[in-house]
Amino acid sequence: MEIKIMKNILNRNQNKADEVRSLLALKNVLMVNIISSPGAGKTTLLEKTCETLAPKFRIGVVEGDITTDRDAQRLKKYNIPIVVINTEGGCHLDSHSISKVLDSFDLDNLDILFVENVGNLICPSQFDLGETFKLAMVSTTEGDDKPAKYPMLFREARAILLNKIDLIPYTNFNRGNFRSDLKNINSKVPLFEISCTRGDGLRNWFDWISDQNLKPNLTSSRL
Repeated sequence: MEIKIMKNILNRNQNKADEVRSLLALKNVLMVNIISSPGAGKTTLLEKTCETLAPKFRIGVVEGDITTDRDAQRLKKYNIPIVVINTEGGCHLDSHSISKVLDSFDLDNLDILFVENVGNLICPSQFDLGETFKLAMVSTTEGDDKPAKYPMLFREARAILLNKIDLIPYTNFNRGNFRSDLKNINSKVPLFEISCTRGDGLRNWFDWISDQNLKPNLTSSRL
């Protein structure tokens, strides 16, 4: 019975996700679902990305969090549309919550919609939001075993961001192990090794995400 209930939940979510994806494709809006553990650096990445790309692209952000709007407050200075979704204990966003907030954005005047999902590597990976693609973000301070322990996210992500590389000398993070596990799971996915605080590698990320926006974005994240 429990398996049947979960299947129904996922089916309803998928139906709504397909509706969201069709709408965003019609409006030619790229939606990026950023998934990471708490503290990996999602909001700092968005700060750096908005600072550099907001003059070039029309950016919007959906901030998903269990409570508070603190992450959204950090992004207000970039004068972009931001909507906060508080899940009040829920461990992930779903397509229904995304569908409800899309009316808050002027989709005809938006190029990229970043979704900062709730900090969690498991549940957010299972729920399609209608995104163009998932972006997986991990930090070196979490350890090098995340691809092996959470393969679903790394298998589905279109790109991987490894943040806080400046802290590797102070951790037991093994680059070789991380890259090897990632290759075994998704050998073709691009990996960006970055430091959001120091700026290392961010130019490559900016160029890549800009290139994604210039390409047709009708592709489902489920392909």
